[in-house]
Amino acid sequence: MKELNFLEIIKRQLDDCSYIGDDCAYLSDLGIFITQDTLVQEVHFSSYSSNAYFLGRKAAAVNLSDLAAAMAEPAYITVSLSLPKLTKDEFVSELYRGINDACAEYGVKTAGGDITGSDKIVISVCAIGKKVSKYLSSRSFAKKGDYIAVTGNFGASAAGFHALSNFLYAEDALINAHLNPKARIKEGLMLADAAENNTALMDASDGLIDAVYKIAHNSRHSVSIDLNKIPVLPELKAYCERNNLDYKHLAKWGGEDYELIACIDEETLKKLEPDTFTVIGRVLNKDTNPSVSIIDGKNEELINAEVFENNSFNHF
Repeated sequence: MKELNFLEIIKRQLDDCSYIGDDCAYLSDLGIFITQDTLVQEVHFSSYSSNAYFLGRKAAAVNLSDLAAAMAEPAYITVSLSLPKLTKDEFVSELYRGINDACAEYGVKTAGGDITGSDKIVISVCAIGKKVSKYLSSRSFAKKGDYIAVTGNFGASAAGFHALSNFLYAEDALINAHLNPKARIKEGLMLADAAENNTALMDASDGLIDAVYKIAHNSRHSVSIDLNKIPVLPELKAYCERNNLDYKHLAKWGGEDYELIACIDEETLKKLEPDTFTVIGRVLNKDTNPSVSIIDGKNEELINAEVFENNSFNHF
């Protein structure tokens, strides 16, 4: 995958690449977490499938989601915009109204940024959060016997995107899941309070199985998932039935759900509020070639490096 190749090239050029590997970097000397994500026109959104207000909300939320996956308390964002010459004032006004509303919802302040010219709209947000737990999260912390637990549901955003891209009817729950995702800050802080040790934790920005495989790969443990325990909305099943789509495939690989995927022990699980997290699997033995086993009744699908490469989201 080209993205991973580029990351390896970047690491080789840095004197210290220890901060690279997770979606958030923890700067221990400052006691803060920092992350950055970018939305690019015609790559992550199109002008006909969203509007400026929801782009602003989403740009903020997807970065705050990374802080949630770091068990951090969000504090500030900065916003860098690259805009075409003919961009209207109303677009900028509505974009920042969306950003401001999202920040207000999560108790975050906007602290500057940058504006440049570009052929396309590019929205790049940096989010900063405070460390509130003595423990850390990383995709490399999964341990044998951990429960794999998730927030929310999966596949709804992918279905909403499919509907908007193809001008099809979809239920509001699916459209809203794509246009206005929620950062699971409350649940991340809940884990920070309950954790008994370092925790394997990611958000599902590129899909549920994408995140689970990355946790398995970086932790060097194989994992098992029960496909029928993955939470999905009834609206997703109805949409897929109408449009001849496989809802299970969207639940596994559809991106931009921004739900949390945590690998936690039994004692931590008991401390969490009921119904906040759904257990969908377990972490298995240590493995030099880790894989994800997806159980669907009597059937089993094995996600190894090759299958992952063919199914995961490719930025290029």
